[in-house]
Order: sequence, then C-alpha cells, then structure tokens
Amino acid sequence: MIVALSITPLGVGDDVGRPVAEAVRVIRASGLPNQTTALFTTIEGEWDEVMAVVKAATDAVMAVAPRCSIVLKADIRPGVTNAMTAKVESVERHLAQM
Repeated sequence: MIVALSITPLGVGDDVGRPVAEAVRVIRASGLPNQTTALFTTIEGEWDEVMAVVKAATDAVMAVAPRCSIVLKADIRPGVTNAMTAKVESVERHLAQM
C-alpha cells in the first residue's frame, strides 16, 4: 500500500516545522520507502507496518503539540511493490512522449 500522510500540529503557533520534523524523523527511521514534499509524506509498505508508522509519527507530534490533525490517503493494491516509484516513472514516460 501507499499512504500519503499529512500530520498538522495544532496549538503550537505558526511555525510547525519542528513538530512536523519529529514526524518525518520517525517515518524515515522506519526503513520503509518514503518521500517528503511540501504538503505530504508518502510511505510504502504492508498495511500493518505502514499504519504502525502512521501511529508512531502521530505520537511523535502529540509529544510536542497539544493537538493534531491528520489527512491520510491510501492506495491499497495487494501484491504490488515499488509502486511509489513506478507510478511516477509511468507518468514521466507519458510526458516524454507528448
């Protein structure tokens, strides 16, 4: 599965960089394939391992913020691996042909 995850700390003021960095640190330490962009961090793996990382990242934010909001989008496709990279490569191939 691929999960696009955004954890927004609430009640910490305008600068949320540090609490978000705590979540990203946990995600990167998980060893699962991941990529962080301006709005989301994408994680790829099996359901249980990805959801465990989502919980751990949320717990890391909650350790430094009184509240958080989570946006999660998932693509669940059993038996498929490396989809996080393959999907982007597919789009790039199509763009190159245009």
